[in-house]
Amino acid sequence: MTAPTYPWETATRGPAADFAARLRDMLPQIDTARLTLRAPELGDFATYAEIMCSPRAEHMDGPMSREDAYLDFTCTVAGWLLRGHGLWTITARQGGDVLGFVLVNMEPGDQEPELGFFLTEATEGQGIAAEAATAARDHALGALDLPRLVSYVAHDNARSARLLDRLGAFRDAVAEEAVSHDCRVYRHAPAGGDGGMEAYA
Repeated sequence: MTAPTYPWETATRGPAADFAARLRDMLPQIDTARLTLRAPELGDFATYAEIMCSPRAEHMDGPMSREDAYLDFTCTVAGWLLRGHGLWTITARQGGDVLGFVLVNMEPGDQEPELGFFLTEATEGQGIAAEAATAARDHALGALDLPRLVSYVAHDNARSARLLDRLGAFRDAVAEEAVSHDCRVYRHAPAGGDGGMEAYA
C-alpha cells in the first residue's frame, strides 16, 4: 500500500524550492565506497516514516504515528541550522536508492552529541550501517572537530551494540549515570585516517 501524502509532506515549488535547494547544497556530503550521505530532502520522509512507524523503531521511541515521525524528521533536519550537524540520508552511490539515515544530533535528554543510524529492512545485513556510521563519526570528530561523540543504545538493542563494538566505541559508565534515560552509552574515539572517503562542504 502506498503511504498517504499530506500537504505538509509535499515539497514547495518556485523560488522557495530553489532557496531550499541552495541550503541543501551547503550541507556536507560524504561519499564512501558504496554510499553517499547527502542532505535530506522532503521526499525522503516517506522512507523515514516507513522505518519510524514500524516495529523497527522499537528502540527509538516507536513505532510512531506518521505525524510524530514528521516532527522527529524535521527536528533532526533542523540540527544543521541550529548546531551545524544533523541528519544525512544514506543513498546508494549506484542508483541513488534511499537506504536509511545516519545522524549526529542532540535531542532532549542527551548530554552530548549523538551518533545514530537506522536503515530500511531491505538494507540490513550488508554492512551499510557500519559504513555510514564510520563516515559520519569521522566527519563529526574530524571536519567538525566535535570534542565528544556518543551513541545511546537501548539495553536490549544487541544488534546496534555489536556494531558499535566493531566501530571501536566503548561503554562509558560515567556517562550512563549522567543521562536522563536508561540506556547504554558508547563513546567514540577519533579514528586514524579518512578511510578513503571524499568529504566536501
